[in-house]
Amino acid sequence: MGLVIYNSLTNKMEEFVPQNGNKVNMYVCGPTVYNYIHIGNARPVIFYDMMRRYLKFLGYDVTYASNITDVDDKIIKKALEQNKTEKEIATFYENAYFDSVKEVGSTKPDLIPHATDYIGEMITFIQELIEKGYAYNVDGDVFFRVSKISDYGCLSNQVTEDLESGARISVDSKKESPLDFALWKKTDEGIKWDSPFGEGRPGWHTECVVMNHKLFGTGLDIHGGGMDLKFPHHENEIAQFEALYKTHLAKYWIHVGRLDLAGEKMSKSLGNVIYVKDLENKRDGMILRSLILFSPYRSIISYSEDLKNQYVKEYDKWQRAYKQALYTLQYENKLTDKVNDSDIEKFKEYMNQDFNVQNVLTLVNDIVKEINTNLRSKNYLETAIKLNTFKTIFDVLGINLFVEKMNDEALDAYTKWMEARNNKDFETADIYRNKLIEWKIL
Repeated sequence: MGLVIYNSLTNKMEEFVPQNGNKVNMYVCGPTVYNYIHIGNARPVIFYDMMRRYLKFLGYDVTYASNITDVDDKIIKKALEQNKTEKEIATFYENAYFDSVKEVGSTKPDLIPHATDYIGEMITFIQELIEKGYAYNVDGDVFFRVSKISDYGCLSNQVTEDLESGARISVDSKKESPLDFALWKKTDEGIKWDSPFGEGRPGWHTECVVMNHKLFGTGLDIHGGGMDLKFPHHENEIAQFEALYKTHLAKYWIHVGRLDLAGEKMSKSLGNVIYVKDLENKRDGMILRSLILFSPYRSIISYSEDLKNQYVKEYDKWQRAYKQALYTLQYENKLTDKVNDSDIEKFKEYMNQDFNVQNVLTLVNDIVKEINTNLRSKNYLETAIKLNTFKTIFDVLGINLFVEKMNDEALDAYTKWMEARNNKDFETADIYRNKLIEWKIL
């Protein structure tokens, strides 16, 4: 059996079988660009980037889309506060977002739809829902009629009666039911568009479902996001899609747990956040990536200095072993492209178990021990194979140790340092050693 994943829609483990042969379409809810992202926001950015890498490693042809919500109440509010346009606010924080994406070792999605580029399609979509009786217009506000969807609550595993009394459902006197949600919001403030319903802007739940359909039609394999989006956002996406297209939006739903700070949910409004932009350097970005990837993806991570320091030690251990082995093998001219097939098969076996990262971490650390043991015994061929295996796994995970092969000048200095040491010419050895330390080779 190949990759098995936990499908949030069915609440069970399922073998991953794309709808169209080798082609995988995945969509992940992206940011609302009104502020910098914190390390909790970075968790899905890191996880889904790794998922795309792993699917490609398995040989799938992956198209990964993640949207930019560039119209929202929070953007409008910040634009008014700073006397800027919504476009200026959204562009600034979108650029900042992708700087942070890069900082944690992730790459941009293949497709980056922006909500404001699909307003016409959203208006048409809402009109169709009204015509088919799934939505209704009240004085310029348009709401979705949840009572028309028989399996509403299927993703969050809740029944309509319980949801109606839920504290998270806002009560609006215009609604037929407290569960009904806005598809179009009438507004006199901030950016707005003309529509048959009056001036306003689309609701968040409609933005994502329309962009999804325009990109992938009914062929979406994976829909992902944070666990907090399961209800109401993802539930409302499913309802709208089902209303018009009589099928579910995605075959597999995958949700990533929160990353809390000192046992509390991170919140920009509360101010208990660590922004990705405030990480000191690229190494910190990789330590955060390691901490996130080696934690079970569906569980809450309780971030603390102790947990961070645990991964500082792990990362430094990996980097130290990799650097020493790489430079020794380069000096000995023993590098290879071969990998240890048994280790790679173990890696795939563990990852195929719904991304069993605890076992992967054990495997990685066992490989590091073997690299060090083989290096000490000067078994260079086995060292080289294990080192390349280690790099292959880390490339899939997207963890960068920032260690490159020595250039000609550095290799020449390294060679002269080794020769001087072997000849017990310690004065000359110290000269080259100091150069190598300056270049961060040693």
